[in-house]
Amino acid sequence: MANPLSTLGIIHTVISVVPVVAGLYGFSKYGAIRPKTDSGRIYVITLVLSALTSFGLSSTGGFNAGHAIGILAILAVVFSLIIARLSWFGRLNRYLQALSMSFTFFLLLVPAINETLSRVPPANPIGNGPESAPVQTVTAIWAAIFLIGICLQAWTIRRRAGNAALPA
Repeated sequence: MANPLSTLGIIHTVISVVPVVAGLYGFSKYGAIRPKTDSGRIYVITLVLSALTSFGLSSTGGFNAGHAIGILAILAVVFSLIIARLSWFGRLNRYLQALSMSFTFFLLLVPAINETLSRVPPANPIGNGPESAPVQTVTAIWAAIFLIGICLQAWTIRRRAGNAALPA
């Protein structure tokens, strides 16, 4: 095998699959990752665990971009949870919460793209790190999907808010 995983790497990978599944479930059922739902709670807990376990992993021997992404994801989750409890921004709160949770999902998959393409297939991986063309291409496609997704999400939130305001 070209890039064997350490024990922590295996644990991190297993943990990291859970928020992907929980996030996809939330998007398919609710159109967003909602932290107050069971899938949302599972998502938040396992995303944080995924970020924390990533700190013990480093191919460079120190702090790297993956660690920075993990910190950013945790900060976005904290922001989303706090903004849901505050009314500072009025109707904008619902957008900020949904979009910040979607941003965490985007961040979750950025290192996953790099790690997957740098390890699969084991004998001859598609990519060889974040600077390789295949990894950058797939990451750019993922960014475009994210941007389209948050636009659709914002439009759906606005549409639902508008429909709720209409008289019965």
